[in-house]
Amino acid sequence: MKTVLVTGSSGLIGSEAVTYFDRRGWRVAGVDNNMRADFFGPKGDTTWNLNRLRAQTRNFSSVPADIRDRAAMRLIIADVKPDLIIHAAAQPSHDLAASRPFDDFDVNAVGTLNLLESTRLARDANVCDPVFIFMSTNKVYGDAPNELPLTEHATRWEYARPDDFHGIREDCRIDRCLHSVFGAGKVAADVMTQEYGKYFGLKTGTFRGGCLTGPNHSGVELHGFLNYLFKVAREGGAYTIFGYKGKQVRDNIHSLDVISAFETFANDPRPGEVYNLGGCRGNSCSMLEAMDAAQELTGKKIQRTYVDQNRKGDHICYISDMSKFRAHFPDWSITKPLPQIYKELVGLE
Repeated sequence: MKTVLVTGSSGLIGSEAVTYFDRRGWRVAGVDNNMRADFFGPKGDTTWNLNRLRAQTRNFSSVPADIRDRAAMRLIIADVKPDLIIHAAAQPSHDLAASRPFDDFDVNAVGTLNLLESTRLARDANVCDPVFIFMSTNKVYGDAPNELPLTEHATRWEYARPDDFHGIREDCRIDRCLHSVFGAGKVAADVMTQEYGKYFGLKTGTFRGGCLTGPNHSGVELHGFLNYLFKVAREGGAYTIFGYKGKQVRDNIHSLDVISAFETFANDPRPGEVYNLGGCRGNSCSMLEAMDAAQELTGKKIQRTYVDQNRKGDHICYISDMSKFRAHFPDWSITKPLPQIYKELVGLE
């Protein structure tokens, strides 16, 4: 029986990985200390998701360990002996990071290094030699994507040049721009994961996620745009738009398609590679477009508040160009189109 170790196993991506591989007959070991509740309060608590996983899986076990605990990570990897590690644990909010920079960097950068080094030591001791997948973020590009020329349309911003139609590629620079504290810490983890593949020969893959979404997300205002928006819509609540006239664009990928991309890479790993991962143009929407869809599906009106100041370093228009991943793995494709994601978020599918 193959084994996968999942960090952040009660979060959106982690919990999807748990159910995905459990259904395929893998042994699944989870690491999650519910620090999301500490970061975001009761609305960010993921205990409900852990309880759901325990009830619905057959070969899943979880420990409330902290990835900042170097000794614990080394012991867990040596004990579990995974064939695959999916590292999805994170402090995920670039807003929150500004007020808790040490916590942010210790979780995102140092925690990742702890896992990478523990994996290398296990490999060198012939304990196990897993594929190591790191869930990075498009925030590693900082605000460099905002330098692309844009045109304003009725409900969204759009790229002005035909060459930019498919969005941001991996050759977009990651320095000499504003990142947020969160983005800077993720850059460190992103590059370190690549380095452990290129320098030490670990089977690492780095995935720079766009907007990751799905019904198993504990979305809050500071993180989880689409899930939180639809939660507000279901409750008939209030939503605050921060800048860009509400026309800022994001591409959205369902957590199931994220995990299928991970599995595809794990089956034929390319050590040290980095890929963009998002819903691409077909699953892109602006905030205004998403709000209209949420209101139509729920039949409830969202109370909108507009703040003319955008979030610091926020992208105006971000669409993931996945040409590189598709060239390397042509059999992979997105299976969850945006209208279906919308319906899942309101409980219609």
